[in-house]
Amino acid sequence: MKAIQAHPQQGLDGLTLVDLPDPGDPGPNAIRVRVHATSLNFHDLGVVTGRLPVADGRIPMADGAGVVEAVGSEITEFKPGDHVVSTFFPTWLDGEATLADFATTPGDGIDGYAREVVIAPATSFTRAPAGWSHAAAATLTTAGVTAWRALVVNGGLKVGDSVLVLGTGGVSIFALQIARAMGATVIATSSSDEKLERLRSMGAAHCINYRRDEDWGDRVRALTGGIGVDHVVEVGGPGTLAQSIKAARVSGHISLIGVLTGREGVVPTGMLMARQQRLQGLIVGSRRHQMDLIRGIDAVHGHPVIDRSFPLAAIAKAFRLQATGGHFGKIVLEF
Repeated sequence: MKAIQAHPQQGLDGLTLVDLPDPGDPGPNAIRVRVHATSLNFHDLGVVTGRLPVADGRIPMADGAGVVEAVGSEITEFKPGDHVVSTFFPTWLDGEATLADFATTPGDGIDGYAREVVIAPATSFTRAPAGWSHAAAATLTTAGVTAWRALVVNGGLKVGDSVLVLGTGGVSIFALQIARAMGATVIATSSSDEKLERLRSMGAAHCINYRRDEDWGDRVRALTGGIGVDHVVEVGGPGTLAQSIKAARVSGHISLIGVLTGREGVVPTGMLMARQQRLQGLIVGSRRHQMDLIRGIDAVHGHPVIDRSFPLAAIAKAFRLQATGGHFGKIVLEF
């Protein structure tokens, strides 16, 4: 079977297309999946460029979608022909988070989905949304579940709430779509006027160019009558957190998801305390979270935003596009 192996010390030039032996038949509690698509995430970029320590020769990519080819003798949840999508934490099935690392995450602690065939425990997958392509389904594992957990599971999003999303990456676009589907008002930021127009067309009520308006936290407050938003989907990290705290209302909820501006920084604790806000870090979600998201997608007939699709062999080119930040929504590989 075809697969990609990463050699992070060589950066993107170390991504190598190889032929590996077919993995064979699944054991009693496993399924065999023919993978047809994966999608790129910031975490995957960190793996293949060596920012995150992984084993040399690791098969990258946390997201995978495809078709069940065979099931083990103990499996009743799936059957051959089912369309499935992978989970980010294969051992976190339900309940509160108990994991604080990526030891079980495909494409990091274990081999991922940049390969044609995978055999894994059945609990490593859920059903894909009805009628979705494999490329569309592959966008859910990381970005979709992260946005769902931030707003719905942790945030308790409800009709009439207000949400601030930062930028136009996969998590932010999913958050916008989820918020609008659930009757919330969305304010969005970007450095590109062209992207801001696309955000407006997707239902963002207000759009802010953060390069022209560097104090965008105050701008968000002004747009909400001086109150601030109920939820902030914070993907920037230390470089944007102070503005996000300004933007959120007293007792508001800030989901700390991303580290686009760095991994270490100072939290403005005085302002956070004064505004009595809830700042919650999170990494993706459980299998149950993913199943609940997919049930919601099936109910509202939602669909992801895919910017570009590449073949598996062009994985380095796809990551170079991602690294520029020029994409809107998700970048996928189809094979």
